[in-house]
Amino acid sequence: METLSGVKEPEEAADSACPVCKGAGFVHPRLPSGQPDYSRTVPCSCTRQERDKKSRGRLQRYSGLDLELLQKMTFDNFDWKRVNLPPEQRENLKKAYDTTLEFARSPQGWLVLQGDTGCGKTHLAAAIANYRLKEDKPAKFEVVPDFLDHLRFTFSPESTVTYDQLFEEVKNAPLLILDDFGEQSTSPWAEEKLYQVINYRYNARLATVITTRLTTDEMASPIVSRFLDHQFSMIFHITAPDYRTDATANRKKTARGRKERRG
Repeated sequence: METLSGVKEPEEAADSACPVCKGAGFVHPRLPSGQPDYSRTVPCSCTRQERDKKSRGRLQRYSGLDLELLQKMTFDNFDWKRVNLPPEQRENLKKAYDTTLEFARSPQGWLVLQGDTGCGKTHLAAAIANYRLKEDKPAKFEVVPDFLDHLRFTFSPESTVTYDQLFEEVKNAPLLILDDFGEQSTSPWAEEKLYQVINYRYNARLATVITTRLTTDEMASPIVSRFLDHQFSMIFHITAPDYRTDATANRKKTARGRKERRG
C-alpha cells in the first residue's frame, strides 16, 4: 500500500488499520439523510479505548493515591466481620461500611470518620476514592500533614508546582478526602491554611470526607463548627479498636488454643 508521499507502508499496518476510519483516527459524522457531513470530523470509535486509558491515567495522577497500599484499599477487601469483636462493635463497623459505600455512590455533603488509630478510617476513605476512580469520576485524597508539607515546598525554587496551583486544586476538588486531620503540626500557618480549605469548601458545599482520631471537643472551634452542621455534615464514630492489635490478639488466642489441644 502506498501513501500520499509515495512511501510504501508494511502490509501488516494496512491490514490492522481500523476499517471505519482507515487508521485516520477520525470520521465524518452522518447527516439525517445518511450522507457524510464533510464539514465536520469526530473521533472514531477505535480511539475510545486509548482515550479512556489516558483519562483513567489522568484521574489516577490527580487522585493522590500514588501509594500501592492506598490503591488496594477497596470496599471489597474491607473486613467488617472481625470475628473477635463484640457484636455491637461489629455492627458499628458494618454500619460504617454501609455509610461510606452509600457516600461513594453519590457524594454529597460532608462525612467525618472518627475513631482510634487502626480502626479502619483510612481504608474506608481510600475505598471511597478508589470507587469513584473506578466510575471514572474525580476524587482527591490528601493526607493532611503531607499536604501542608507539599504546600510549604511550593515556595522552594525546586518546586515544579506553584502554591496557587496546589492550593486551588485542593480547595476546588469535586470530592476531597482529608486523611489524618489533626495529626499536622499546630502552627498558626498550618491552622490558617486548613481553615481556609475547610471554610471555602463548606461555603461552596463541596463534597468532603475527613478522617480524624480527634473528638469534636479537641478540634479548633472555627473548624469544628463546620463539622457540627448536621444538615450538611455527618459525623460517624467508629468504635472498633486498632485492627492490627486486634489481629495480633486473635492470632495469639488461636495459637494458645492449638497448644492446649496438643497438650
